[in-house]
Amino acid sequence: MTEEAVTGRTRDLALFVDRLALGLSRHWLLIAVLALGLWVLLPWLAPVLMAVGLERGARLIYAFYSLQCHQLPQRSYFLFGPRLMIPMADINAVWPYTDYLRLRQFIGTPEMGYKVAWSDRMVSFYTPLFIGGLLFALARRRSGTQPRRRGGAQQPWRPLPVRWWLLALVPIFVDGASHMISNAIHFGYGFRDSNAWLAALTNNAFAPTFYAGDAIGSFNWWMRLLTGLLAGLATVWLIYPRLGEAFAEMRQSLESRVNRVAPPRDID
Repeated sequence: MTEEAVTGRTRDLALFVDRLALGLSRHWLLIAVLALGLWVLLPWLAPVLMAVGLERGARLIYAFYSLQCHQLPQRSYFLFGPRLMIPMADINAVWPYTDYLRLRQFIGTPEMGYKVAWSDRMVSFYTPLFIGGLLFALARRRSGTQPRRRGGAQQPWRPLPVRWWLLALVPIFVDGASHMISNAIHFGYGFRDSNAWLAALTNNAFAPTFYAGDAIGSFNWWMRLLTGLLAGLATVWLIYPRLGEAFAEMRQSLESRVNRVAPPRDID
């Protein structure tokens, strides 16, 4: 059936679907930034809700994000307490469990504060996806989009080659895998908890607190921060320019089709 033969409800339905798709192609970046912003900020809302007494809402957030994050308290940030991160020994003083499943259930106390609903690694990886979207939108606004001969528009950033993105994932994979192996051998007391191997390798050049544990400033914390940021920024650089080109081509095609099917006054 040709476009000219499409009439009545069939034409109206096709036009409605095309307009929805056209709206998506025009505003995909706004939708992505809003969705990622909600995704990134909700884990920080959980301790806020706990602090103001809205425990049911907080626990719903903890439960939802527990599906994608271990939420181990010694590797999570705490709000409304004296310290942003709490060592295992202090947690065990009020929560006497050391096994993985029970330890991750610890949310906090009024004295210690309440943990964010995902770990420091998740914070360092996902936050750049949100901030990267804002920066990409700003770059597009400042540079504009230059039309190309073969559809779409020139994006403000050239997309990162896939091989470089894969390379950027290697550090976070190695760091995460080594933690998993360490936990499997002796949870809470493995080679990535003491990092005695690193102390020997560096001849104890740094303070003992740098090698052991997960506190801010420790080796483990730095590795989760830096590898998460690297992987997150590389993912932004890989995805946003490609999505920009794809949606620009989609928009050009849809505008042409809607213009043929509907009078100009019907086009939003």
